[in-house]
Amino acid sequence: MASIRRTLSPLYHDRNGAAAAAAAAAPFSSPSQKSTTKHTSSHLLSFLTSTTDPKTSRRGPWRRPLFQFLAFFLIGFLLGMTPYGQIDDINATDRSSFEIKPPNNAKREEVSVDGVSLVEIEKTKELVPRKLVIVVTPTYNRAMQGYYLNRVAQTLRLVEPPVLWIVVEGGNAASFETSEVLRKTGVMYRHLVCKRNMTRVKDRGVYQRNTALEHIELHRLDGIVYFADDDNVYELELFQRLREIRRFGTWPVAMLAPSKNKAILEGPVCNGSQVIGWHTNEKSKRLRRFHVDMSGFAFNSTILWDPKRWKRPFSHPTRQLDTVKEGFQETTFIEQVVADESDMEGIPPDCSRILNWHLHLDALDVPYPQGWVMQKNLEAVLTVR
Repeated sequence: MASIRRTLSPLYHDRNGAAAAAAAAAPFSSPSQKSTTKHTSSHLLSFLTSTTDPKTSRRGPWRRPLFQFLAFFLIGFLLGMTPYGQIDDINATDRSSFEIKPPNNAKREEVSVDGVSLVEIEKTKELVPRKLVIVVTPTYNRAMQGYYLNRVAQTLRLVEPPVLWIVVEGGNAASFETSEVLRKTGVMYRHLVCKRNMTRVKDRGVYQRNTALEHIELHRLDGIVYFADDDNVYELELFQRLREIRRFGTWPVAMLAPSKNKAILEGPVCNGSQVIGWHTNEKSKRLRRFHVDMSGFAFNSTILWDPKRWKRPFSHPTRQLDTVKEGFQETTFIEQVVADESDMEGIPPDCSRILNWHLHLDALDVPYPQGWVMQKNLEAVLTVR
């Protein structure tokens, strides 16, 4: 018959070993120590037996580590949220440095106080929106039209916005060629058409500019109006100066003499921004009130649609007149806008610079073949003589 030998658990080996050790030490201990050792051994035995109970081992061992983990987590979280001390002086330590960057629209100014350099941050004023510049350009179908329009457009592209380019074309409808040129310029524009019959008109530009003035008055555009012909040459500074005009601004214009070997000036003589005289020739000195070229002045557009603001005595619309002699359209128009030189502003200061040139370089004697039509013969080739 097979015999089954039950091996003792290590627990009992430890228990017997602990009992043997206690018994060995018993002869050398006092009665009080014996009782204390017996009491401690009984507590240890009860703890070990309780932890090895198979019923409690299923649920007991995971509770205590879980409670410990939660307790340490809460303690660490509270310690992390609690500030340790207070920073009295940031500059007292060399281990950390802090830099406060000012905003983009702020100025940094260094100030020295008692040998200590401080940086003072001064906020700049809020940006004031720029005034709208309304450039009016009459144009018509001719040989150099595309070249002139592109030259003005390249200048306007360099002007800080907002800029509105009003191009007025003569004829019954807007031509495809002009519309195509304007679309490729990259400038904000409005293409208008003056439908008046131009066959018996002395100066077609008068009616084209009046068409633009009617458009500005109808839509109440608020800005500075400037008549810029496409055959002139303009400095970029001129358009920047236009935004300084409050009511009416004027400046001298350089023009080629009929002999085309010298230039003459036409426009104001200024003391600062005050107009005190005029550059002119002797022939027209006594006939014209204001000696200004058409491209030598600009005015506030609210004069057209808000006359009460400027206390204008005229009730009729402000327009250029076609009944006057050639060369008098400028002065008769200005007389409707201002009373005298006291309402004018000279730009630039002292009127000391020429900001645009009136050259009159239009090609009048281009050798086109007889019966040649620009819209149908754009690819024609001419021999060079």
